Amino acid sequence: MTRRTIEPLWTVEEVSAYLGVPVATLYQWRHRRVGPPASRVGRHLRYDAADVRAWLVERQAS
Repeated sequence: MTRRTIEPLWTVEEVSAYLGVPVATLYQWRHRRVGPPASRVGRHLRYDAADVRAWLVERQAS
């Protein structure tokens, strides 16, 4: 039987470090609906790493 691993969701701080932008920029992008997709988990904002990478690739192709 193969075991699937689940990649942990990224925090705002981790996405900020990955993209090299301030945390405040991520919140502004979310408000303007132009940044990578994020989800609320309770009162915390979390990002799927695959979605962040896909968003970045899409932006680089434009």
